[in-house]
Amino acid sequence: MAWTEGGPTVLAAPRSRPSSSRPPSSRVPVRPARPEARPRRPEPRHAEDAARRSAGVQARTGSRRVLIVDDEAPIRLICRINFGASGWACDEAENGDQAIERIRQERPDVVLLDVMMPLADGWTVAERLSLDPATREVPIVFLTARAEQRDRERAHALGAVGYVTKPLDPVALPAAIGRVLERLDRGEREQLRQELLEGASPTG
Repeated sequence: MAWTEGGPTVLAAPRSRPSSSRPPSSRVPVRPARPEARPRRPEPRHAEDAARRSAGVQARTGSRRVLIVDDEAPIRLICRINFGASGWACDEAENGDQAIERIRQERPDVVLLDVMMPLADGWTVAERLSLDPATREVPIVFLTARAEQRDRERAHALGAVGYVTKPLDPVALPAAIGRVLERLDRGEREQLRQELLEGASPTG
């Protein structure tokens, strides 16, 4: 209360604003998640380069497939090691029946065929293959201990393109068989067969 010339005057006290009862927010603003990055498509040029490199590797390592047919595991092993080291793909068969089945299914580029085997010997295998139009052109190189001329003549009659006698040089064998296939590609099948008859060896 205050006194003025006209009498006492009542002064009203200023009202205080009520303080907010809500505590300050403790939330941290969350940033929206970034969309997942999509994998980039390879550029055509890079894809072509990769395909060319893959084809080059395949040409060096898988361009030729050989089927090694022999009932002696050590012979198959030593041949497989040397052909594999030279970039060939190798399959094996331990008897004549197994060989015929695999040749019909897999069509190898060349067959190294032993003569003396159980179930069906090499002569029987070659004869069955020669009678089947689907397999008669599969190149056969006999790999055998039989070294008589009459055996060569029988191999020739059955359509073989090579004749290698044991003991053999397993290190030189892949290159020698590779040359046989190269000559076949040039159309020299009959020349190879004549050399077989005359006693020439692909590894000689």
